[in-house]
Amino acid sequence: MTAPAATPTADAPRRQSWRPPRLGVTGWAALAVVAAVTLMALFAPLLAPADPNHGDLLSAFAAPNGTHWLGTDATGRDIASRLIFGARTSLLGPAAIVFLSLLVGIPLALAAAWHGGIVSWLITRALDIVFSIPGLLLAILTIALYGPGLWPAVLALAVSYLPYIARLTMTAAEHERRLPYIDALSVQGQSVTKIAGRHLLRNLAPIIAGQATITFAYALIDLAALSFLGLAVQAPTADWGVMLSDRDAILQRHPGQVIAAGTLVVATVLSLFVLGSRLSGDIPRPRRRPRPARTTSTPGAAP
Repeated sequence: MTAPAATPTADAPRRQSWRPPRLGVTGWAALAVVAAVTLMALFAPLLAPADPNHGDLLSAFAAPNGTHWLGTDATGRDIASRLIFGARTSLLGPAAIVFLSLLVGIPLALAAAWHGGIVSWLITRALDIVFSIPGLLLAILTIALYGPGLWPAVLALAVSYLPYIARLTMTAAEHERRLPYIDALSVQGQSVTKIAGRHLLRNLAPIIAGQATITFAYALIDLAALSFLGLAVQAPTADWGVMLSDRDAILQRHPGQVIAAGTLVVATVLSLFVLGSRLSGDIPRPRRRPRPARTTSTPGAAP
């Protein structure tokens, strides 16, 4: 007798379910930095010692003291308060970019992976066209049309980052689409929307989460660069990119604000890179090498 052909069962989706990644020491440290910056942005009114936009010219460039933890800038505004409130705009813009990219990119990727054929070809070609346009160039062109501000830059960068998320999700979804549990769910009569939303998307969560975190880091850098050039967030709004552009403080040898803002940008971006790599599993976990077995030589034995 021949064995019956194996048929897909409903147990397959549970075997493909997502498991929380092991972050390791560096991953948890990166998560702690990101969490601290996020909490700083959420509770800025409670943490800031002073009004970030209130200045006193008589106390310009004051040294750090009990009232001003990090001193003051050229107009007497508290640097620590501006850093704390600056976390809001510095994180809000990248969060909006990632959200818009995911909102459009994931449905496009799932549609291309599920239907294939001409649908996949059209979506891939459209993503290639957008991918060929540099993100900062697209942002500058958008700002030239609609004027400087945070949201024109956010919309332009969201379009430019869309292919990164969509292409990666599409590749992973095409592989996942060929697994037996997808056929099992189709045989059970579940709709395409339910399969993609409840099972396929859940199994792609580590890849999407890792790419979204890394995209957040790149978006933070790009928005800080545009704010530094005066094209995104405008002074006197508290923002890390705006604080980096304080040329008067540098020329007068008071770079405390620039150093503090730059340190926060670098620490946040590096933590996001490490966290994104850990979430997607790009960083291999070190393993202990097995110790070689000890061999005892017998006197007079041949080597």
